[in-house]
Amino acid sequence: MPETLPPERQPVIIAALRTPICRANGQLKHLRAHELLAPVVNALLAQTGAAPSEVTDVVIGNAVGGGGNVARLAALEAGLPVTVPGLTVDRQCGSGLDAIVLASRLVAAGGGGVYLAGGVESISTAPLRAHRNDDGDPAFFARAQFAPHSLGDPDMGVAAENVAAEFGISRSRQDEFALRSHRRAVAAAADGAFSREIVPLASASGTVAADDGPRPRLTEALMGRFPAAFAESGTVTAGNSCFDADGAAAVVVTSLARARELGVPDALLVLGTDTAGVEPRLLGIGAALAAGRLLASQAVAADDVDLVEFNEAFASQTLACLDRLGIEPERANADGGALALGHAYGASGAVLVTRLLAQARQTPDRTKLALAMISIAGGMGTAALFRYIRL
Repeated sequence: MPETLPPERQPVIIAALRTPICRANGQLKHLRAHELLAPVVNALLAQTGAAPSEVTDVVIGNAVGGGGNVARLAALEAGLPVTVPGLTVDRQCGSGLDAIVLASRLVAAGGGGVYLAGGVESISTAPLRAHRNDDGDPAFFARAQFAPHSLGDPDMGVAAENVAAEFGISRSRQDEFALRSHRRAVAAAADGAFSREIVPLASASGTVAADDGPRPRLTEALMGRFPAAFAESGTVTAGNSCFDADGAAAVVVTSLARARELGVPDALLVLGTDTAGVEPRLLGIGAALAAGRLLASQAVAADDVDLVEFNEAFASQTLACLDRLGIEPERANADGGALALGHAYGASGAVLVTRLLAQARQTPDRTKLALAMISIAGGMGTAALFRYIRL
């Protein structure tokens, strides 16, 4: 973003909500991606008072869906006018955050209006994928190719092992961090910290209003019993890795001028964003490069950032990135992260922003700097820096 923008072009986030995040093939398995997202869209409009007809575009990230523009489908499912378009973004795990970045840049470019941006993933209902063999028969595959084989295209768990080895992240540090994530998420849920940001969903099993991932009975001893999951004698285990999840999260992005007209009480002012590429075999370090460049461009020291949300796909890559940025791990993810809550790929980046706004509102009398960052398959990372302001 330019250093100074007029209020008509200064992007702000005025609301952020999410669904419960539930284990794949669990409580939300009967809901498809657009059915997860539509209730969030409606709740955001109701919360901000923005008219559905005022929505300029719906920009949504999605990683493993069936194509067909889930953003447009969800907008229509939510009852938005047919005049409201939709755009689906795929930067894999970064898709939800990158959708918010794109909407912010559209506002900064003078796009005007109100944007709904975020991400959604229904891993439970994702289509089976296959290449076509020479004889026309399908050859099913588990994931897309993210980089040429000549550069290395490791599975996510193998890449997490690569990062652990490259940056000296021990098994004990990974286990300790993962256990803290669960304990923080359990405590936050008990305190009602998530209740104001969650839009309950009606599913075949009844109303789902809470995350189902945090484990209150997890202990250090149990963490130590998990075997290496991806490499012989490795340090990355099921215990210090995230689990696949279903969920959606979205925000309302508009200009500072329009936010004031709507009369909302507060906002996250978008200071800047950055996306970087790194070596694919060390894909988990991508967020550190993006965040480091972003902080430098804004002349902000890591110690000056009040709130930090990092997508905890694996403890190894989270710790490696925080170490590189000089951020103490205890300062990140105040209410736990994806190690406890789960990783709904395309939604996870938007969950980070939802969490930052919720955390900033816990002490609304203070101006705060907030940083969201996520590492991405194929060797990338995206980061966004915000300032919490009262309007």
